[in-house]
Amino acid sequence: MFQPNMFESHHHILDISCKTSENQLDMLRDEDYESKSGTDIMEAPSGDEQDPNQRPNKKKRYHRHTQHQIQEMESFFKECPHPDDKQRKELGRRLTLEPLQVKFWFQNKRTQMKAQHERHENTQLRNENEKLRSENIRYKEALANATCPNCGGPAAIGEMSFDEQQLRIENTRLHEEIDRISGIAAKYVGKPVLSYPNMPSHGPTRSLDLGVPNFGPQQGMVGDMFGANDLLRSVSGPTEADKPIIIELAVAAMEELIRMAQAGDPLWVQNSDTSSEVLSEEEYMRTFPRGIGPKPLGLISEASRESAVVIMNHITLVEILMDVNQWSNVFSGIVSRAMTLEVLSTGVAGNYNGALQVMTAEYQVPSPLVPTRENYFVRYCKQHSDGTWAVVDVSLDNLRTSSISRCRRRPSGCLIQELPNGYSKVTWVEHVEVDDRSVHEIYRSLVTSGLGFGAKRWVKTLERQCERLASVMANNIPAGDVGVITTPEGRKSMLKLAERMVLSFCSGVGASTAHTWTTLSGSGADDVRVMTRKSMDDPGRPPGIVLSAATSFWIPIQPKRVFDFLRDENSRSEWDILSNGGLVQEMAHIANGRDPGNCVSLLRVNSANSSQSNMLILQESSSDATGSYVIYAPVDIVAMNVVLSGGDPDYVALLPSGFAILPDGPGQQEGGNPEVGTGGSLLTVAFQILVDSIPTAKLSLGSVATVNSLIKCTVERIKAAVASP
Repeated sequence: MFQPNMFESHHHILDISCKTSENQLDMLRDEDYESKSGTDIMEAPSGDEQDPNQRPNKKKRYHRHTQHQIQEMESFFKECPHPDDKQRKELGRRLTLEPLQVKFWFQNKRTQMKAQHERHENTQLRNENEKLRSENIRYKEALANATCPNCGGPAAIGEMSFDEQQLRIENTRLHEEIDRISGIAAKYVGKPVLSYPNMPSHGPTRSLDLGVPNFGPQQGMVGDMFGANDLLRSVSGPTEADKPIIIELAVAAMEELIRMAQAGDPLWVQNSDTSSEVLSEEEYMRTFPRGIGPKPLGLISEASRESAVVIMNHITLVEILMDVNQWSNVFSGIVSRAMTLEVLSTGVAGNYNGALQVMTAEYQVPSPLVPTRENYFVRYCKQHSDGTWAVVDVSLDNLRTSSISRCRRRPSGCLIQELPNGYSKVTWVEHVEVDDRSVHEIYRSLVTSGLGFGAKRWVKTLERQCERLASVMANNIPAGDVGVITTPEGRKSMLKLAERMVLSFCSGVGASTAHTWTTLSGSGADDVRVMTRKSMDDPGRPPGIVLSAATSFWIPIQPKRVFDFLRDENSRSEWDILSNGGLVQEMAHIANGRDPGNCVSLLRVNSANSSQSNMLILQESSSDATGSYVIYAPVDIVAMNVVLSGGDPDYVALLPSGFAILPDGPGQQEGGNPEVGTGGSLLTVAFQILVDSIPTAKLSLGSVATVNSLIKCTVERIKAAVASP
């Protein structure tokens, strides 16, 4: 019987003690001593240098420290700007300085840093004051130039309606935004840019060549599919000449997104068969004749729109979308990798209003049978006059003639509307053109229906993650939580550990171009794909050779039934070979939302073999209308006790395994209402096993064969168990 390697996490924690208080004399000296360069110190002559026949000379001299002494004290200052007597003596002994010299140097350094900080704050305040003064002048001028709508003469403020005042203010804001964006562009090219859509139709091929790409022969297995066009491996930021074009594209994309999110018929047509919205491509091209150009040959259009109310403040939502790390974490099941290449604008007024970022990202369905989609795009964020925020993405592939795009992102993104109860209404639009010929046939219905990459999956994932984040932020232990968790700190640590487990699983289960999957046999859906990773110097993973194995298959069982079976600890012995038939008990339970299936659990496996030690398993299960996950990892008992007491979970070594359960396509219930999950399930099973604790060891064929047998046996057990009545 194959048993998992149990591992321990060893900590090397460096404690730096630093007293942050000085006696009263030290505090006074902070104000009295000033350093001209930060490298000199004045001191009185020593007793040996004084003439006994003369009165003591009050004049002080400079003592210049060596470069080595300065570097050492600078380094110490970063860790501890207020050393105590003992630390000063030790530092003086090492640097051959008197403790008093060390003391004076640190006092001078603190004074210098304080002055620099004050100068920086003063500069910021002056700049803000100047902005406010300029804005005040502009508003006064706008009011002074106001005209009466009836007679055309000058108007007093009382004569204008509230709506007219708002229109004038908004008009002024729009002019300022145009001026600001033109100013950014002029900085790059030396002259103002023409407003979109007056972009050159026959300009240099470098920027706007809208010719049809010539697709070469399709490459073979999923793992190698996009290897020649891996944007995330060889990507570089935009050139200076590209930046004004990027700005124009972003402004036009924002206008298009707003209209796409708010328009109805004839742009969006209701499908009577599925009761879903379908974008009319003819109407779209009439409404938006300009943009990133016509659809290239070989690509098909996917467009979808979805709305929902989510449990999150609108400002927090904007921050998540504009921070690439938070965005890829919240949407880890969809975004396998992401990177911000360059920030063209950080926004104004201390928020993301007007922020522009050039980014690249890779989108996935959690299966090695569905190739990922890569995009090089600009993300633009703006707050509109009614308070609504909008975040839009649009592809920049036309700026890269050297790459053949297999997925173009037309203006896509979301509108975020603040609600009185602190929640937000989100309207999401996804509009892409993609070559999906390499999607495996069992996933084709899922992808073409929009459940794989469409707006519904983004919105349902966001709904679920907002509930999870609300659970994480709880400062107490809610009534829905049970088990061995006794403190809020222990609860937060366990949720943080579970989040890292989920991120690790999602980043390794799909067909990302960062992976090189090896297929053990043929090219069928049930065949196992394996890859190896070497883990070294990572406290979150056990050191050694890790073997990852994954397979996807279809079963004629509803996704909810498969999800409930796999997450239930009482049925775990029916499929989990590693539990070896032992009794599984839930020791802790943290609710993560309204759905009872959304939770984090700590399970204990009481092995049937008394000679084996009991095993702990951390598990997170989550489900929404577009898919479900059951992700778990064996955890060390000692390390888990540290986490439950509120300790740092980053040092707990994890190798997550688990399941991704997706519907096989949109179902149909009586009455014509569409319902996901009324058909069969697409199930991906993934394992990570530590096959050798030495990272430099060679992978044996026996290890591969063992993991292959393990995953196939698990699949057979699951099929047999869920098929039985």
